[in-house]
Amino acid sequence: MDNIKVNDITQFNDRTLAITWSDGRQDRFDVVMLRRRCPCAACIDEWTRQKRLQPGDVAENVRPVRIDSVGSYALKIQFTDGHSTGIYTFQMLRQLH
Repeated sequence: MDNIKVNDITQFNDRTLAITWSDGRQDRFDVVMLRRRCPCAACIDEWTRQKRLQPGDVAENVRPVRIDSVGSYALKIQFTDGHSTGIYTFQMLRQLH
C-alpha cells in the first residue's frame, strides 16, 4: 500500500469523484458520503473514535471546492460548507470500496 499513489482525480458527475490509482484501480466516491465520513477530530472523537458528525448535519448539496495532496499519502478536501480539516489517507479511501 505504501507504493500506491493517485494518478488522476476527475469529477465523474455532479456528485461523484473518480480516482485512478497508480496500480490501475479506479474508484468512484460520492462526495456527500466523503464529507459525512470525514476523519478529522471535529467529526470523530479522537479518544473514543465515535462519530460527532451526524449524517443529517451534512447537506445533500455539499460539494468539494478544492482538493490538495498531503505529502504522498493523503488528500485534503475543502467542501462548500466550509469544512476543510479532514485528511483522507489513500488507505482510508481504498478501504471505502
